[in-house]
Amino acid sequence: MNIFKHILDFPLISRVRRNHGLEHATLHVLTERHPGLPMAGHSDFGGFWILGDLDIEDLASAVQEALARLNSGESQLAVHPTCGTNFATAGILAGSAAVLAMTGVGPRMRDKAERLPLALTLATAALMLAQPLGLLLQEQVTTSGQPGALRVVKIIRQPGNRIKAYRVVTLG
Repeated sequence: MNIFKHILDFPLISRVRRNHGLEHATLHVLTERHPGLPMAGHSDFGGFWILGDLDIEDLASAVQEALARLNSGESQLAVHPTCGTNFATAGILAGSAAVLAMTGVGPRMRDKAERLPLALTLATAALMLAQPLGLLLQEQVTTSGQPGALRVVKIIRQPGNRIKAYRVVTLG
């Protein structure tokens, strides 16, 4: 496990994890301010994207509040229920369960149909397991709730999109 910790602390990986945590925290703050407003985000080494019908001033304020709250110890804001990590975890587990259920089945369609209840049961159980596992993977692997020296350099609205898209550029 110690080697795994070193990999997560590698500067490029750490930076993406911290940006991902700040993206999630920003989405939490925006959701508190605008319940029900559809929004999405995507993080990378240089910062993150926020998609949604927002004003740039409101977004800038939310990003600063999110950063301050993370720095004051609200690390739970780095974990978000609609993160792609959750969906990927669910897809991998449910798909693997279905494959496992179909392993060794005969070549006829009837053989496959007879295994369908088992495949559905295993896939459902996998989805139940995926929910807490996806959140744990976010907390331990794909995000960081400790931004450290991360700071916001600028926020840019991307022109010409039907959906408002903002690039939040970070350093640190």
